[in-house]
Amino acid sequence: MNGAETLVKTFLAGGVDVCFANPGTSEMHFVAALDRHPDMRCVLCLFEGGATGAADGYYRMTGRPAATLLHLAPGFGNGYANVHNARKGHSAMINVVGEHADYHLRYDAPLKGDIKGVTGPVSDWVMATMDSLEVAQDGAEAIRAATARNGQIATLILPANTAWEEAEGPADPLPPVKLHRPRPDQIAAAAQALREEGAALMLGGRALYGELARLAGRIAAATGCRLMADLFVPRIERGAGAVAIDCLVYPVLENVEILKDIRHMVLLGHGQPTSFFAYPDRPSTPERADCRILNLCTPQMDLAFTLQELAEATGAADVEPALLPLALPDLPADPEAAITAEDVGRVVAHHIPEGAIIANEGVTSGPPMLAQMRQGPRHDLLYNPGGAIGAALPLSVGAAIACPGRKVIAPTGDGSAMYTVQSLWTMARENLDVTVLIFANRGYQILRGELANVGVTEIGRNAERMFNVESPELDWVALAQGHGVDGVRVETVGAFTEAFSDAMNRRGPCLIEIAC
Repeated sequence: MNGAETLVKTFLAGGVDVCFANPGTSEMHFVAALDRHPDMRCVLCLFEGGATGAADGYYRMTGRPAATLLHLAPGFGNGYANVHNARKGHSAMINVVGEHADYHLRYDAPLKGDIKGVTGPVSDWVMATMDSLEVAQDGAEAIRAATARNGQIATLILPANTAWEEAEGPADPLPPVKLHRPRPDQIAAAAQALREEGAALMLGGRALYGELARLAGRIAAATGCRLMADLFVPRIERGAGAVAIDCLVYPVLENVEILKDIRHMVLLGHGQPTSFFAYPDRPSTPERADCRILNLCTPQMDLAFTLQELAEATGAADVEPALLPLALPDLPADPEAAITAEDVGRVVAHHIPEGAIIANEGVTSGPPMLAQMRQGPRHDLLYNPGGAIGAALPLSVGAAIACPGRKVIAPTGDGSAMYTVQSLWTMARENLDVTVLIFANRGYQILRGELANVGVTEIGRNAERMFNVESPELDWVALAQGHGVDGVRVETVGAFTEAFSDAMNRRGPCLIEIAC
């Protein structure tokens, strides 16, 4: 048994049974070990950012880390942006990065790079294995690190010779890291603050879906506080039967207006709200200057314990939470009318099945679409908490593999989707039940607003050419078909309704290009 095989066995023993891979020569012995263990599902991604983004989506929907297999420093560099997004969303991920054999490093081969330098800024734990006898134990440590503190990025650097040299056997799973908890006096202070006029409970992490969200809803019903969340959260439950949680928006001054009456803000699983960027003459944080902020439970702490204790302290254990009713929007009246983002949301709300997963990266078209779906059938909504473009398609791959019985819809702009367009091929290869919605507005429309936000009012030829993706126009039907995915272009409400209804009534990947 060699080092690579002990690592695969250690991963399987620790519950890591999916690997999103883009391997190279230095990883061939690990590939061979994976091949000898068919209970490890291996998913090929044609770009490393697709692998890391898929691992992120997989964790968000299962609560279990997947592994990625990446080739040397350049390979990890290609996957960097979606590792950044995963880290900002507190996802657990184990990156196995192949390295040259240790004795080969002194020759400065073409692909030699500073793997620790590349991986360190976006990894919470980095280990370079030095001996084949240590590979299994380092693998067990990687699992423990990734699953610590509600999700971290663990990166294991595996020199080729430690993979092919003899080793003794796999390592047993290690006990989990104990989560820190707030003190009783902090719980009491937060409970008192939530009873005050103008109080808000700002939620994050697992408190935004499932039983913990319902517990938060009971606290809000008992105290009268507002339940709130950021816009770019990793996962939130929405639709009929979900807890009513008010989300912030992207524009800074709109958030100032949303929070103008909040005098007491308790943070639970979320940091202090902040603007995405700094702008001249606009605040970096949206709360009022006299708002009292209690950081009760950071994203790395014990969210479940904190919510349970807070429910006890507020007398909320037996109170019913306020749940969203089913309230479908009116369908567009004219099927021949040009399609808008609002129309897309209305149609989607009428046709998605309960339990659908929406992996959204429609930065400008997403908000008006999603506003129409807020009280449609219950669904999980995945955002991009790190803001690095190119998340939606890989997230949908990971979510579809995590939840094969659920429909996955990926709304995204045409510019954003080009960052990880290779994910379409993985959808086709794995026959994933993903419907991609491309808002073909022919440019990075968000940048037009951002230019105005920083005070620039005139747009010349150079700025325009950096904002649009025209001349030539992207042909998304051809791009989809070239990757093995059925594609159709729609321009009217009726055409979109027919295409989306068809997608919801069959399995497998498809793409709808929406001219808007």
